[in-house]
Amino acid sequence: MNVTSANQPATATPQSSLAGRYLTFSLNPFSMGTDGYGISVMHVREIIRICPITPVPRMPSYVKGVINLRGTVIAVVDLREKFQMPEAVVGDRNCIIVVQVQLSKGSRTLMGAIVDSVEEVIHLSAADIEPTPDFGETLSPNYMLGVSIIRGSVKTLLDIERIFQEDGQLALPTVSKSAPATASSVEV
Repeated sequence: MNVTSANQPATATPQSSLAGRYLTFSLNPFSMGTDGYGISVMHVREIIRICPITPVPRMPSYVKGVINLRGTVIAVVDLREKFQMPEAVVGDRNCIIVVQVQLSKGSRTLMGAIVDSVEEVIHLSAADIEPTPDFGETLSPNYMLGVSIIRGSVKTLLDIERIFQEDGQLALPTVSKSAPATASSVEV
């Protein structure tokens, strides 16, 4: 499969709207590049090292808390825990991908996603993206946009906005952009 695609005419398939650049990352520190995930770079604002996270009471366990990112308080989610994967030891390759997601009211907010390691930015054409596999009626792949095979490794393309939303609502508290990074700045 060619990840540096040539110019091909756009088609009306759902995969044609998914074509573009993706940031790939791993949620398995022992994967050695054999699995991974990708999110559209259109949502990625920056990648930062793991920093002190202020816990917020009464949040789901995958919500690790909030951080102060140059004066903006953002909520941080552990994607490994959100996806119900086994806990891993935090290492020097772990980082936070800061993404911008759309709220139900149409405005946008910044969120942080903890991952085990960031790999690369790749360009995928519509031909490089396969539809989400059918997992049967009892399992819903609602976080998945599709899959792609890159250098022999399967990459699951994620819908980052759906990861942070439940039933169309942001699944995390609203945080003031000018408030200090404390638990009292979160509406619960």
